[in-house]
Parts: sequence; structure tokens; C-alpha cells
Amino acid sequence: MIRTKRVYEEAAPEDGLRVLIDRLWPRGLAKAKARVDAWRPELAPSSELRTWYGHDPARFAEFRRRYRRELERPVAAIAALAVEAATRPVTLLYAARDGAHSNAAVLQELIAEHLARAVPRSRRRVRRSTAPPGRSHRGPS
Repeated sequence: MIRTKRVYEEAAPEDGLRVLIDRLWPRGLAKAKARVDAWRPELAPSSELRTWYGHDPARFAEFRRRYRRELERPVAAIAALAVEAATRPVTLLYAARDGAHSNAAVLQELIAEHLARAVPRSRRRVRRSTAPPGRSHRGPS
């Protein structure tokens, strides 16, 4: 399960693995109070993109498109978070005031897509042979 939460909010047991995904450490927040388990600045938007966006909700759709393009590079880091989220709660921490229009919302969406693609093989449909036992599909030899 992937959640998002403002890093300034109180940590809770249900947060699970707490991952800060901002490039810069949040202003005025002591590391001990933040209770961050991992800091992944490589998953944050580039400084150029962040500056261009300026947290303007009117630019969010374009920000989302550009940020997803930037996230094509650290695929291993995203896949690792997806693996973690498959086994325990993962909370993506961000400093922005508007969580719905933040990098955390976009990254949460992308990790959820990775999880959906990683459905265990045991849950996938298996095509069963219609041939009688002991025979191959090609017929008798």
C-alpha cells in the first residue's frame, strides 16, 4: 500500500516505511522529529521542473507529464518502492502544502501502476491444455 503524507504531520505506526521524496530537506524540521526511514532525492522533480511548476495547480497536468518523463530514469528505485509496498505500507513524504498537486501524488500513481503490473503469476490466468493427458498439442508422434 502506498500513501502520501506531509512530512510535517506526526508520524504514525500505520505509515510503515517513511520515505522523503523531496530534493531538499524540509525547512525547519529536525531529522529526529521527521522520523524518515529513507530519503530519496533522486525521485524528486529536477530543480528546473520544480521552479517552472511553482506549485501552480493550473500547471499540474503539464508538471505531471514532465515529471513522469523524468522518472523514466530512476526505474530501479521506483521498482524497489513497489516491492516494499507489496509487502508493507509505504508512505511517501513531501513538504508541499497541496498534496493533491504534489510530486508525491504523481509518484504514488506511478508506483501503483508498477504494483498492478507485478501481479503474481499464480494470480494470472493460465492457459490449460485441451489435449488428453500424455499427448502434446501437436498430436501423436
